[in-house]
Amino acid sequence: MTDLKYVTFCGLYCRHCINFARIPQQAAALYNTMDREGYEHFGPYESPEFNDFWKHLKKLAELDKTNPGCRGGCGDPGCKIRICAKEKGQEICVYCEEYPCDKFEFLVKQYPALLGDGKKIKEMGIEAWLHEQEERCRRGYCFSDGRYDIQNQQE
Repeated sequence: MTDLKYVTFCGLYCRHCINFARIPQQAAALYNTMDREGYEHFGPYESPEFNDFWKHLKKLAELDKTNPGCRGGCGDPGCKIRICAKEKGQEICVYCEEYPCDKFEFLVKQYPALLGDGKKIKEMGIEAWLHEQEERCRRGYCFSDGRYDIQNQQE
């Protein structure tokens, strides 16, 4: 059986999210730099909120290892797409005869490649699509890259 751990019900791939693809690496770099410079010791003198910041920065640096993905509960707990898919017993919405329904309107604005990826899942099959997504991860792709591409085209 195909491991859908990082495939959202709507058809996004969790590992392209900034919480997997960029924030942990950047938070770890900042944490490590500050640690080398002794911030753990003198940071609290710089700011009364430092200890909370320090703890949160460490959490962010490990987010790619601790984030459960959509199927594990990441994101909006009231997500209408997730709720609907679960109620209908759909593993991925692209296989629903109503796809794409009106629940996708807001999401397509945020993730312009979503419907194209849905079409690819249907055409290529989930295994080939997953392989393609992992290749995109290796190349450093992040969802925000697609948003910037669309914004630049509209300007």
